[in-house]
Amino acid sequence: MSWDGRPEGTGGGQGGAPSAPGARAGGAPAAVPMTVRRAVEMKEGAGVDVQRLMPVAGWHNYDPFVFWDHFIISPETGFPGHSHRGFEAITYVFTGAMRHEDNLGNHSTVVAGGAQRFTAGQGITHSEQPVGRATVRGIQLWINLPQRLKAITPDYQQVDVDSLPVHRFSGGHAVEIAGKGSPLRLHTPVEYLAVHLEPGAVHRAQVTEGYRGFIYVAEGSAAVNGRGLDVGEACFMEDPGAVHVEAWEESLLMFCFGRPHGEPILQNGPCVD
Repeated sequence: MSWDGRPEGTGGGQGGAPSAPGARAGGAPAAVPMTVRRAVEMKEGAGVDVQRLMPVAGWHNYDPFVFWDHFIISPETGFPGHSHRGFEAITYVFTGAMRHEDNLGNHSTVVAGGAQRFTAGQGITHSEQPVGRATVRGIQLWINLPQRLKAITPDYQQVDVDSLPVHRFSGGHAVEIAGKGSPLRLHTPVEYLAVHLEPGAVHRAQVTEGYRGFIYVAEGSAAVNGRGLDVGEACFMEDPGAVHVEAWEESLLMFCFGRPHGEPILQNGPCVD
């Protein structure tokens, strides 16, 4: 994914954004169709507050992506030991620190700005718990494995903040969590970035041909191809090519695009068969 941009201190949007998805003045007109979805608040694990984008009623997955939780883990909550199979997961931490342990013998701590990836494959059991008394905020994303790789040996990788590439441009910067420049390894081609934008920044991102995915607003508010998005909202797009982004305030947007497998997806709780 490539970027260019320019800061515009008097961008098209000002003030508070509406609570429901909707178009707002400013930004370029939509070049490709998009679907806007709002994450659903719920509890997960042992009392963890999450905003779930998928799977939810009416929106189970978006090949190759099958799960998205924007989580807040307070000190008294967490994710005790549980099992998975059939997919890969990336956890990216915004704030705090999270302890990971699994039945492969891995014991690691992921701190703010860092990421971890596990490949569940034929099966993995792990736990994720907050470290100390600080609240942990971040995103967990699941990426489906193709049928030919469902039974591969499980694996784990931790990538610290200093190892993730940072792409700086006028009006902001992007942290490359997964992609050609990132050391994080996946079995599916994916471009996954945390994009930090200054108020009024206007940027254009070029998505790899044939990829599909979404842009999620983790903080702030922005327009994507002229469509207004608030915190907890995402726009899903199929092979969008160039994407025009305008930040109405200081914002954090998660760009998540990948090559679809084009296979049936069978989701059953913690497993994707």
